[in-house]
Amino acid sequence: MMLSADEIRQRLGDDIQIDPIGDDAINSNGVNLRLHDELLVYEEIVLDAAKPNRYRRLAIPDEGLILQPGLLYLGRTVEYTRTRGLVPMIQGRSSLSRLGLLVNPSGTLGDNGYCGTWTVEMHCIQPVRIYAGMQVCQIAYLQLLGGGENYDGGKYQNSTDIQVSQMYRELGPEADTQQMKLGFEA
Repeated sequence: MMLSADEIRQRLGDDIQIDPIGDDAINSNGVNLRLHDELLVYEEIVLDAAKPNRYRRLAIPDEGLILQPGLLYLGRTVEYTRTRGLVPMIQGRSSLSRLGLLVNPSGTLGDNGYCGTWTVEMHCIQPVRIYAGMQVCQIAYLQLLGGGENYDGGKYQNSTDIQVSQMYRELGPEADTQQMKLGFEA
């Protein structure tokens, strides 16, 4: 079950923490989150899931930054969130999709207990100008049924910066050994 605006307001400061939160951020069933003032772009032509990939930072100037098709841009939210007993879910805003800017096109289902800023994945269909501070995505909350432990660790917990993929941590030498034990080819 998804939380309504009234339920989100009631739980703010308790099960839901969003810092900072704007007065106009809460909508009917979620909270709009804003884009921070920098992005990351990978420098590799072929990205490799089994190792760290080089990237560079781009500042978003006051006049905005034009994103180009064919590139993956990673940004982050201004807001730091903390959730307990709920499953947070990030989704791009339809107003941006209508400009050809796809934000988290696969959606991001967070973990119960996730704390941190959110890394957002963006790519565009045609060139589009973006701005720091624009409401770029929405966080909604799903009720967690049947108990469950809070997420207390992991690769991205307590993030305050843009996070590149850390899939390589799952595919390192110890992951190869585990796969061989399970009968998978490395």
